[in-house]
Amino acid sequence: MSEFRLRLKELRTESKFTQKQLAEKLGTTNSSVCDWECGRSEPGIDHIVKLCKLFEVSADYLLGLED
Repeated sequence: MSEFRLRLKELRTESKFTQKQLAEKLGTTNSSVCDWECGRSEPGIDHIVKLCKLFEVSADYLLGLED
């Protein structure tokens, strides 16, 4: 899932969100977003869906299954 963490950080920074701002939009904590970007943990399916909708990307793209 290392591609996920890279894409998440890229999408977040392109959107000019801080980790805290993204966490607030997702209804999670800043430390969770940090852990996802550092590869220490992975989001649940509910957060993956929210991320896809927020950044307007497919789950396949977000998870690194397609470019």
